Amino acid sequence: MGATQLPLVALTAGEPAGIGPDLCALLAREKFPGRIVIVGDREVIARRAAMRSIAFDAPRYEVRDSAPVVSLLHLPVANPVVPGQLDKGNASHVLGMLDRAIDGCMRGEFDAMVTAPVQKSVLNDAGIAFTGHTEYLAERTGTPLVVMLLVGGGLRVALATTHLALSEVPAAIERGRLEAIVRIIDRDLRRHFGIERPRILVAGLNPHAGESGYLGREEIDVIAPAIAALAREGIAVSGPFPADTLFTPRVLAEGDVALAMFHDQGLPVLKHAAFGQAVNVTLGLPMIRTSVDHGTALDRAGAGEVDAGSLKEAVALAFEMAARSR
Repeated sequence: MGATQLPLVALTAGEPAGIGPDLCALLAREKFPGRIVIVGDREVIARRAAMRSIAFDAPRYEVRDSAPVVSLLHLPVANPVVPGQLDKGNASHVLGMLDRAIDGCMRGEFDAMVTAPVQKSVLNDAGIAFTGHTEYLAERTGTPLVVMLLVGGGLRVALATTHLALSEVPAAIERGRLEAIVRIIDRDLRRHFGIERPRILVAGLNPHAGESGYLGREEIDVIAPAIAALAREGIAVSGPFPADTLFTPRVLAEGDVALAMFHDQGLPVLKHAAFGQAVNVTLGLPMIRTSVDHGTALDRAGAGEVDAGSLKEAVALAFEMAARSR
C-alpha cells in the first residue's frame, strides 16, 4: 500500500500551555500504520521539543494526497505561550484546532481525529460555554446524542451520563435516552471494533441496584424496562447489575462493554486498571474521535516527566478504527 493510501489521522495539540505540545513532539517520533497530521502552532511545539532536547521538524501539511507520514498543519496562537501559564487570549486557537480537525473529518480529508487535552476553565474564562470535547463535537457535527467510552486495561466502560452534577443524574436516566445509548454502543462496537454481537452489561444507578426498590426505583421503573425492550430487539444487553458486582472479574468476563450510569461510577475502575494507557472514544459521531484519559498537566509542560502512553494508544486505536471503517 502506498503512503497516500494509508489512513490519515488529525492530532490536535490541545491547550498550548499544557503538555499537549510536548506529547505531539514525542508522538512525531513514533511508528504507526498510517499518517498523522499534527494540528497546532509550529513554534510552540518546536520550542517545547527543544526544551526536552527532542528534534521536531515535521514538514508542512498541504493536502491529503501528498501528506507524508508525519506533517504539521500550522494554526498560530494569538498570544505568546508560557508553559504552565494559561492565557484566555488563546482560547480561540484551541477551538480553531478542533474546528479544523472536525471539518476535515466531515469532508473526508481525515479518516479520524485524536485530541490532546484542553483546559475547560480557560475556555470558560474567555466566555466560551465549553463543557468538554465530547459535548463540543456533538454540537459541531449536529449529533443529537453521543456516548463516552473509555478503553484500557482489558476493559471498555461507557457512560450513560457524563459531566453532570450528581444531583442531576437521576433525572437524566430516562428510558428512551438509555435505549438510544445502548443502540449506539451496539452499532459502533460492531462497526469500529469488529465485535459481531457486543455483549453490553448495564449497571444500576443505586447501591445494590436499588435493592428491590428500597434504595431507589430507577432500576425498576426505567433501567430494567429499557433492557427488556432492547433485548427484544436482539441486542445482547443484560442487567441492571449492582455496580460493585458488575465491576468484578467474573461478571466483566461475560461482557464486551460495561455501561455505567454516571461519570464517577465507571471511570475510577477503568483508570485504576489503565490510567496513563487508557483511551477516550466518542461513540455516535459521524466520524472517529479518540483522546487521552488525562488532563493538561500544566505543571509538567516543558519540564518534568511526561508519559505519552495514553496519546500513543489513542492514535493507535484511531488507526485501528479507521481501518475497519474504510
